Parts: sequence; structure tokens; C-alpha cells
Amino acid sequence: MLAELEDLIAELDQPSGADRLLLLRARMFRAWVLIDEGRPAEAEAEAEAVLRVLTRTMYVTNVWELELIALVCMGDVLCALGRHEEAETIARGHLPRAEGYLEFGLRLLLLHSLSGQGRHEEALAESGRHHPESSPADSGAHELATATALHGLGRHDEAKAQAQRAMTACERYLHPHHQRVGEVRALLARMASA
Repeated sequence: MLAELEDLIAELDQPSGADRLLLLRARMFRAWVLIDEGRPAEAEAEAEAVLRVLTRTMYVTNVWELELIALVCMGDVLCALGRHEEAETIARGHLPRAEGYLEFGLRLLLLHSLSGQGRHEEALAESGRHHPESSPADSGAHELATATALHGLGRHDEAKAQAQRAMTACERYLHPHHQRVGEVRALLARMASA
């Protein structure tokens, strides 16, 4: 997938108008793929570059949606780099203006950042709040984040049940080699050995 994104980015090298937004979206997807491939430093550079472009064009065009997408990606990068406090700042700072799938993404980022800081009680409380509908691509993500918080609190039976719900959702919509499927399996394995 990374090769296809890089080909698309190369084709759109001198974009104008709608092509510029397509290029920025392709670069954001590239950043997420880089996270999935365990290359968060490169993903951080890509997300920062997109945010710089958006900052320069925000007042000329309506790019708020793409800016929030880029911020969610940057938060994911920060979590992958172990910089959970910075990710929490992004999530809390931008939740008030998000809705729909972007609100879901920022709330999920908040869950990850809180658990990453060992603040599992707060993560669990946040997971119980109303979350907007997510897309099939997000299948199992909320359940996995909740299972992680429960596991961190030592509530293993509840964590296992939540992880099983995550796996069921993942198996329904995601490829068996999707990163989230691997994360759920890893969590279940940690719980089995505990």
C-alpha cells in the first residue's frame, strides 16, 4: 500500500485546487501506513509537513476537516513514539470542534493517550462516554482501548470479554493481517499469561 501511495503522491507533485487537498490526504494516509509499519519518526515528519501546509492555507480555503484528520494522525504518531501527554493535549484541545468520525478519532486518541500514561481509571471513564458512530475501518478500536484500560486496572475478566468483542468486530470488517487484529491478539496473549 505504501508504494501505491508514494506513486500517487509523485503524480500529484505540482498540485493545484482540488488536487492539493487530494495530495494532502494521500500524505496523511502515508503517515498512518508508516505508523503501521513501525516507522513513527517518518510518520511524524510527514504529519508535521501536512500541518505546516494546512496552517499556511487555512485562511484561504476551508480545510478544517483535513486539519483535524492531520491532528488525529499526529496524535497517533505521538502515542507510537511514547509521547502520550502531547497526544492527550491534541485530543483535548480539538474535541470541542470535532463531530462525527473526527470526534470518534479524537476520543479514541484520548483513550490511547490516557492508557499510555497509566491513567487507566480516566481512560475507562472516557470509554464509557457516548461515542459517535464509527466507520468499519475503526471496527474493534473502541473495544480494544477499553480492554486495555480494564487490563491496566487488573480487571482481567472484563478486559478479556471486551478484547473478545474487539476481535469479533475486527474479524467482521478487517483483514486478518490488519494491525488492530494483531494488537487484540497480543493483548489476549498478555492476559492469558497473567
